Amino acid sequence: MLDVALAACVSPETLRKIETGRVATPAFPTIAAIADVLGLSLDAVWAEISRPEPATAPARPGALAPERLAS
Repeated sequence: MLDVALAACVSPETLRKIETGRVATPAFPTIAAIADVLGLSLDAVWAEISRPEPATAPARPGALAPERLAS
C-alpha cells in the first residue's frame, strides 16, 4: 500500500481511508492517479464500482471493493 500511495502522490493514510470507505467521495484526480499506478483504466474502475453488489454481501455506502479491483 505504501508503494502505491507514494507512486500516486497521495498519503498512505488517504489511500487507507479510501480503501476502508472513510472517504465517501475521493477527488477524481486522486482516483485517476491511483488507477494509473495500478495499471487500471478509469473505465475499468467505473465498471467495478458501478456493478451491483451480490445479494449476499451487505451494502457499505461509499466503500470501494478493493478485492474486485485487485484482479
